[in-house]
Amino acid sequence: MTRLSAVVVLMTAVLTGTAAAVPPPPPNPSDAEISASRAEADAKAARVGELTGRLTQAESRLQELMDEVSYKRELANKARVDLETAISEAEAARRDAANARVEADAATAAVEKSRKELDDFAAASYAQGTTVGSFSAYIGAKSPEDLLARAQMLEAVSASSLNRLDQVTRDQGTAANLDAAARAALKKAEDKQAAADEAKKVAEQAQQAAVEAHSAQAAATEALQSDKDAVERELAAARSAVGGLEAQRQQYDQWTEAKRREDEENARRAAAAAAAAAPKPQAQAPRPVASAPAPSGNRVQTVINRALAQRGVIYAWGGGNYNGPTYGVRDGGVADSFGDYRKIGFDCSGLMMYAFAGAGVYLPHYSGYQYNSGRKVPLSQMAPGDMIFWGPGGGTHVALYLGGGMMVEAPHSGAVVRISPVRYGGIMPYVTRML
Repeated sequence: MTRLSAVVVLMTAVLTGTAAAVPPPPPNPSDAEISASRAEADAKAARVGELTGRLTQAESRLQELMDEVSYKRELANKARVDLETAISEAEAARRDAANARVEADAATAAVEKSRKELDDFAAASYAQGTTVGSFSAYIGAKSPEDLLARAQMLEAVSASSLNRLDQVTRDQGTAANLDAAARAALKKAEDKQAAADEAKKVAEQAQQAAVEAHSAQAAATEALQSDKDAVERELAAARSAVGGLEAQRQQYDQWTEAKRREDEENARRAAAAAAAAAPKPQAQAPRPVASAPAPSGNRVQTVINRALAQRGVIYAWGGGNYNGPTYGVRDGGVADSFGDYRKIGFDCSGLMMYAFAGAGVYLPHYSGYQYNSGRKVPLSQMAPGDMIFWGPGGGTHVALYLGGGMMVEAPHSGAVVRISPVRYGGIMPYVTRML
């Protein structure tokens, strides 16, 4: 075998030895493909961002409209309370007017009777058209004593009848005045009842409008959420595609590096084999070697306990009184859609009515009236047992403060009486302290 053949055989053995060979190259996506995939993912992410912003605004508007519905509901509660009060006042005014009419009629009858008695007396006392006390009244006297007695009798009877007539006339005038005053009070009460009834209708219409606006916004918000969910799925798919292409590029780069190392190792081995097979050179004087670079208890507690005992009781708009949960009432919208009028439960102000009744405090069924029922205390100084309010005049919602930043409330249709952290959005700057 020639020396050249030996070198070839040795190099072949080195290049095809037992060292693990690098596998075939994996797919190598182009820079354009990766850039296009990233651009698509970025566009989807931007679209998600846009929809998230719009959804945030829609949800904020939805919450505002929900607060508006709560406010209108409480105004409807107020109108119901005011109408019940006006009806009671009108009924009392009708009774007063009827009693005054009876008194006036009785006084008129008494006057007529007294006048008739006086006429009868005058007819018996007069003679030939003469006046009472005239000479003719004394005809028939038997003696001076009889004459004196007749004079005294005439004077007494006349004075008594006239005085009685005057008194009855005065009583009739008083009764007539009472009748007029009672009629005026009745007119005022009936006007007030009519105004309260109209206010109730207006409040219910406003509530219905608020409910419809909320429903429309809820539908729009739901559609936005659906769009956002769809684009987020597309974004996830786009990011997965980018990740896949980038993973392929990384695998290809790793393969390239492994192939480079393999080629270098093969070249080194081939060089070593060639050197081993080459003839030995003549000895020469050693050359200088260049240096290598360096390598390189109390009432308050009673109120709290009564409220907490109702945890889990269903929300029912218009429900609750001093004795406990009651059937809700129709609102023509959200509450009806939840069937509140078929449920026995509490709304926010109804829960407060029940809780405070345990301490002998009887609140009206309207959060706006409850807000003005006790002492106003700055929100920063609120203590357990204070009522917390939201919305204009406290007319949107009310809850009972428990301490430690927590409260108990009847929140909204579809929920139950529960303990919640105090929400500060839209909260009133004062709480109401009853005890």
